Amino acid sequence: MNQSFQVSGMTCGHCEMAVKRAVKQLDPAADIQIDRSTGKVDVQSEQPREQLVKAIADEGYAVAA
Repeated sequence: MNQSFQVSGMTCGHCEMAVKRAVKQLDPAADIQIDRSTGKVDVQSEQPREQLVKAIADEGYAVAA
């Protein structure tokens, strides 16, 4: 299922990679698209939304569903 998140605090490519890595640890098959300028993160994954939010937040980024 496709899930969208608004993530604040991503300022560089390293930030994007940290978010992608966090999601991939939960679901290695996830498809992740990030638009750093708007903070939009789209994730195609079967993982529960709460787990994805927690994984991103644990990397230090604020997540608004």
